[in-house]
Amino acid sequence: MDRLLARVRRREKQLSRNDDSSDDNSVLTDGGTTEPERRGGLSRLRHSDAVQALPFWLPPALLMGWFVYGAVGWNLLISLTDWSGLGQPEYTDLTLEMYAQMPDDPSFWAAFRNTIVLLIAFTVVSLAIGLVLAILVDQNIRFENTFRTIYLLPMALSFVVTAIFWSWMYNPSTGTINVVLSAIGLDFLAMNWIGDPRTRLASIIFALTWQFSGYAMVVYLAGLRAIPDEHYEAATVDGASTFRMYWRVIVPQLSASTTSAAVVLMVFALKAFDFIFVMFGDNPGRSADILAVMMFRVAFSRTQWAYGAAIATILFLMALAVVAPYLYMQYRRGDL
Repeated sequence: MDRLLARVRRREKQLSRNDDSSDDNSVLTDGGTTEPERRGGLSRLRHSDAVQALPFWLPPALLMGWFVYGAVGWNLLISLTDWSGLGQPEYTDLTLEMYAQMPDDPSFWAAFRNTIVLLIAFTVVSLAIGLVLAILVDQNIRFENTFRTIYLLPMALSFVVTAIFWSWMYNPSTGTINVVLSAIGLDFLAMNWIGDPRTRLASIIFALTWQFSGYAMVVYLAGLRAIPDEHYEAATVDGASTFRMYWRVIVPQLSASTTSAAVVLMVFALKAFDFIFVMFGDNPGRSADILAVMMFRVAFSRTQWAYGAAIATILFLMALAVVAPYLYMQYRRGDL
């Protein structure tokens, strides 16, 4: 019995010495963390995916930050000066004078109004035509791939090619549109489509819709193919007509496709500078002027770089207003 008690006492003394040594080793840092914890945190940080992938994501991030976001920031800085493009801009006296000129500039309001009309009309019409084409192609028709390629092919063309193509089409004397109208006895509808200020913007919207409605079709077709067949069968069993089935059952399930396609189309509408510049030059008139063309004209033709930078900032904010809500929605869904 005495031997057993002696062994227990020796064991207790050994455990007590171990606890004292561990306490001494743990209180070595000032930030409330122990040395082993600090070493473990550094080790985890060093072996994290972000640090190990540093050579791959850091150089592109630096290049993007300098050449894209740095340029955006410099453009904003120039818009706060009165720089005319000659010499060096003065950054000592930064004001909002260029932005204060916009409400009193009729050209700015005309370009802004045309940009909004182009943005909305082009997007809505392209989505509507794309949806109809997607529903038609989704009917298991013959040569489906051929039709899909034909509808999508115009999107592969650049704005420059499309502008030249439609300039020929809109030619008042030899253009295909007026020639066809005359051939079928509708001469009274033939007109100078891009020469008449009343039809100039509508002609631009029509040409851009022709180019990008195929993209909307592909997005909607992917959404239709993702809907289970049971939904179609259930609507048919309930006695719904084809129109009612698509309007009440199928189309509401395409909200994600509509949102993603609309964002891309609106961005393309804001980038329609190439198309209008090739077709009309830097002065398409107030009936077809948009902010992107006005920005180029003010900065490069009139050498009012500060005012052009201010217009570019407004255009950037419009693009941000289109893209930012979509990215936030994707983030909330966990898709980013």
